[in-house]
Amino acid sequence: MIETMFGALYNLVSTPHIMGLMLIAVVFGLLVGVTPGIGGKLSIAMAIPFVYGMDMVAGAVFLLTMHAVNGTSGQISSIMFGIPGDGDDAATTLDGYPLAKQGQAARALGASITASGVGGIIGAVVFAVMIPVLEPVILMFSPAEFFLIALLGISFIAFLASGSKIVKGLIVGFYGLMLSTVGMDPITGTPRYAGDMLFLWDGVSLVTAVLAMFAVPEMLALATKGGAISAVPMDKAFSYRQLFSGVMEVPRHWWLVIRTSIIGAIIGMIPGLGGSTAAWLCYGHAVQSSKTPERFGKGAIEGVIAPETASNGKEGGSLLPTLFFGIPGSSGMAVLLGAFLILGIQPGAMMVTKHLDLVWTLIWALVVGNLIAVGILLFACRWIAVLTFVNGRMLAPFILIFVTIGCFVSDVQWQNLVLLVLFSAVGYGFQRAGWPRSPFVIGLVLGGQAEASLHQALQLWGYSFFLRPMSLVLISMIVALMAYAFYRNFRPSSSHSGVEVNT
Repeated sequence: MIETMFGALYNLVSTPHIMGLMLIAVVFGLLVGVTPGIGGKLSIAMAIPFVYGMDMVAGAVFLLTMHAVNGTSGQISSIMFGIPGDGDDAATTLDGYPLAKQGQAARALGASITASGVGGIIGAVVFAVMIPVLEPVILMFSPAEFFLIALLGISFIAFLASGSKIVKGLIVGFYGLMLSTVGMDPITGTPRYAGDMLFLWDGVSLVTAVLAMFAVPEMLALATKGGAISAVPMDKAFSYRQLFSGVMEVPRHWWLVIRTSIIGAIIGMIPGLGGSTAAWLCYGHAVQSSKTPERFGKGAIEGVIAPETASNGKEGGSLLPTLFFGIPGSSGMAVLLGAFLILGIQPGAMMVTKHLDLVWTLIWALVVGNLIAVGILLFACRWIAVLTFVNGRMLAPFILIFVTIGCFVSDVQWQNLVLLVLFSAVGYGFQRAGWPRSPFVIGLVLGGQAEASLHQALQLWGYSFFLRPMSLVLISMIVALMAYAFYRNFRPSSSHSGVEVNT
């Protein structure tokens, strides 16, 4: 085992051809990740023709590295402009963008980039540790647990708004839940609230909804206000000392980093949950476990670290069911699984018995790829941070063009542009009225998953699925979480201690 593990690392770093491909994959993956709306699935699909006929190991390392580092750069637009690259990055916007407004873009970037790299490495370590015990862990989760985990994520809505805003947060969250029912019924297969509009049969586009709720309102506000994003003069904002202080925030919050990375990796192992669930669950966990939750939504560095470690940590976790069971751990892994099959990699038990060297090569590819990505981004931070000092009226039109292109490219449906306009009006209204927008994304992301899992659980066990041991544990966690959230928000002595999140 030890010989196979370190032999795979030696073969990886000592082969110039593979290391060259990894470098290309990192650069391409970072460019795709920083562009709002494109995401990792499209980058893998675009790269498949180039790896067709390539050596199995080299092609797999190239594709996995490119996919893994998408999330490492995806938070850049979230922090710099308040524009999530996709659903996974929306949670980072809540505290990353306020930090950029305060002239701490370099600190936020340093913390998020380092947290992403560390999360990806810990996710790979969790994958490696779980190899001997992977089957019982995966099979432990059923539709009943998927449903309750989704409810657990939805319950974090109560932590994202404080005092009187908790009611507004719940209203916005249920708005997202309502829109998650648009599309094909998961049981009967009949369209709901879609009529003859075929583009809605797959549901409301998450990329479109996220860009409309966050990107367009922020750019409209920036353009009407004028001036730069940062409120601090340029000569006082960026410094390598500030960047280094952001990097050091990760070891300073080491316990949070380890917890959220492991949570993200475990969520990644559960097929269907995905990176958005990991990011929001870990953001809510960071708020819930903080001694000063009132800082969140205003520029808390933990609000940047937690979702980034989780988003990248889940990549290692989602690789586990993809390789050993042929069950994609996420939508990105579904595309990656198809590419693996094209390269001749057959997921299943033989990956443990006959191709363990390939498994270890992919684990090391996650580690090395994340280290290369962190090095490149930290070097480029100085030039990235300068963008927060460009006049908003000059910057907003270019960003809106990229948002429009990203919205169209995500599903290649022109109708999504109409939805972008409609949802943007709603999002701008929420922003002007001071209503929190993040609960909308939670409801939309987790609503469909909760519904489908509920139907499956009822078909398998009826209402008795609530009495399963794991279900009882999750139900007690949900009840305790909601009770604590309402107690904290409504107790007279701490009417201002909640989390003011207007983003």
